[in-house]
Amino acid sequence: MEGLAVIEKVIALAGAVVVAVFALISLKGEWPKTGLDDQVTKLLLGLMAFGCVLVLLAATGVLPRGGA
Repeated sequence: MEGLAVIEKVIALAGAVVVAVFALISLKGEWPKTGLDDQVTKLLLGLMAFGCVLVLLAATGVLPRGGA
């Protein structure tokens, strides 16, 4: 079962990196826009990139495990 956990962590790391790169590229393209819908898009892209950072921290063991 340890091998499966390592495989899952590697997949999570790779997925988080890919999603974060594309979210940041999209955020860079949206940055000069000023419309309300563009502001919401920027917020959502920023939250997506932040979520990827959390996944990276959790998969590498930096964040503590939750639970009782």
